[in-house]
Amino acid sequence: MQKMILAFALTVASVAAADPSTRLERQIRHELVMLPYYGVFDRLVYSVNGGTVTLMGEVTRPTLKSSAENVIKDLEGITKVENKITVLPLSPNDDNLRIALYRAIYGQSALNRYALQAVPSIHIIVDRGNVVLDGFVSNDGDRNIANIQANSVAGVFSVQNNLQVDGAPSKAPAKQGEK
Repeated sequence: MQKMILAFALTVASVAAADPSTRLERQIRHELVMLPYYGVFDRLVYSVNGGTVTLMGEVTRPTLKSSAENVIKDLEGITKVENKITVLPLSPNDDNLRIALYRAIYGQSALNRYALQAVPSIHIIVDRGNVVLDGFVSNDGDRNIANIQANSVAGVFSVQNNLQVDGAPSKAPAKQGEK
């Protein structure tokens, strides 16, 4: 009986170890989240197709785009990295909006708990006055509050709310690996 249980345990362990895509995706996510200048005003998304990783999203610093590619390309199992990350244009107006949006969203008592994470789960992307909220929140109420707060900031032209509720079916296009 013990031999059969041990054989079953080894089979389960070998099946778990045989799924490299899950391990690889976890490694990629970890490396991207650990980038020193990755923060609330950046969004990194990736997809894995065999040994090819496609990086997408928006960043405020050109060095973050190249750093993301550099930490991924040396991971075991990756043969090619396609870097499609967009570097947002330099704009003092957008920088002021980022600060105002951060204060409006994370200063709201219902949402300030999201700011306590190393990389807050609500990402604020500002491009020429247009705002995209991306990431995860706990419930629809928090999603709506973030949207209302972002729309209340003077100088914002539009707000696209891509926030997803943890555990709910996604309404936005399927993405892998957001951080």
